[in-house]
Amino acid sequence: MYTLTDNTGLYTDYYELTMAQGYFFSGKAHQQASFDYYYRTNPFKGGFMVFAGLEEFLHLVKNFKYDKEDLEYLASTGLRKEFLDYLKDFRFRGTIYSVNEGEIVFPNEPLIRVDGNLIEAQLIETLLLNYINFQSLIATKAFRIKMETGDRMFADFGLRRAQGLGGIQASRAAIIGGASSTSNVYAGLKYNIPVSGTQAHSWIQGFDDELDAFRTYARINPDTTVLLVDTYNTLKSGIPHAITVAKELEERGHRLIGVRLDSGDLAYLSKRARKMLDDAGLQYVKIIASNQLNEHVVKSLNDQKAPIDGFGIGTEMVTAKPEAALDGVYKLVSIAGSPRMKISENIEKVTLPGTKTLTRYYDKEGLFFRDAIHLAGENHIQTIYHPHESGKFTKVSDLHGENLHSKVFENGTILASSKTLTEIHQYLQSRAALLPEEVKRFTNPHIYKVGISEELLNLRNSIRNELRSKL
Repeated sequence: MYTLTDNTGLYTDYYELTMAQGYFFSGKAHQQASFDYYYRTNPFKGGFMVFAGLEEFLHLVKNFKYDKEDLEYLASTGLRKEFLDYLKDFRFRGTIYSVNEGEIVFPNEPLIRVDGNLIEAQLIETLLLNYINFQSLIATKAFRIKMETGDRMFADFGLRRAQGLGGIQASRAAIIGGASSTSNVYAGLKYNIPVSGTQAHSWIQGFDDELDAFRTYARINPDTTVLLVDTYNTLKSGIPHAITVAKELEERGHRLIGVRLDSGDLAYLSKRARKMLDDAGLQYVKIIASNQLNEHVVKSLNDQKAPIDGFGIGTEMVTAKPEAALDGVYKLVSIAGSPRMKISENIEKVTLPGTKTLTRYYDKEGLFFRDAIHLAGENHIQTIYHPHESGKFTKVSDLHGENLHSKVFENGTILASSKTLTEIHQYLQSRAALLPEEVKRFTNPHIYKVGISEELLNLRNSIRNELRSKL
């Protein structure tokens, strides 16, 4: 049985290989090309996206190769022997530029640029899209939740509802976005994430009565117990039994960590539970809420002043509900030094030609003001223009600018420094602090302005006119 490892070149779509074979036999294999990765629409009707998945993607690119078993399989699909012989020694030797993992980004910006020969740049397309699209989507969802939970913790509870092995990547992205722990033990080991979890309703149902179930669990786990209090009746039995066990733990020199509400009116139940616990002198016992939570439900609970100390968030986060996927794309922008672009009747699908980079400008208060897409060789940008309405422009010559691209991979070597997920999240927090509040709104967020340089604008218009003249 074939086992997928992290060093297989088979992590791709078949048409990437058929195109690569075509480049090989047409003599274009060694032509140098550049591809841009960008996305078209902010997920969740929000004002921004969190860029994630980069470190794992670079690791897989470094190990991207074809083993004997891979080549035998590809031969069976009809690929030709000469091309497969070429793949025997294949390694990605190109150069990759990228924004930092955890960066706040916006639609149509070139977030990753891949420079290399046509074959190597083509073969890693699917891998890039698979890792960056999914983890960016989940990290964005998690950060939206974090913006509502604030200093209170929330845990990733999503593995059982995730799309298969995608649940592993989802846990990584959730921590980047702001989750403090995960129920996913495999991800805990793989990514050094704190793991958390207590008991399910089946534990309580497995005993003759709820109090016995609580006592037994607390006896075995005297310093880490959170009791699930809604199996039978939250206020009539769950909380009273939790209070009894908390007092018994105190007598033995321990403390009950918390109680978890997993159904019902969470605002009402948390207020009643808080009063009952406080009246019993258990102000230290925390209230944890779960059950189909998302950023909007958490916001509603906040608006109702629900005294909830932490959240367990699963399905809605790891499946990025209601977004099925991120519309990230990978487009050819240059070949053999010649700029390329795609034109379309849909203006959002018209690409920007040439080898480009991305600069962020800051206003006088030090907040994000404008992003500029411009050709890689351009310096001292004076003015940036609306991508589709050239009459709209902004002067940026007197503003501080920061190039967001750095070289992260070259000639088989990862250049980007490895960071812990906590460090990536801290970077995200520092960047989000510079994002204007109106862009963070959940409802009708302000559209952050991204413009293009005059030189890029002229290049695009020239190529577009040339292409149209040939039709």
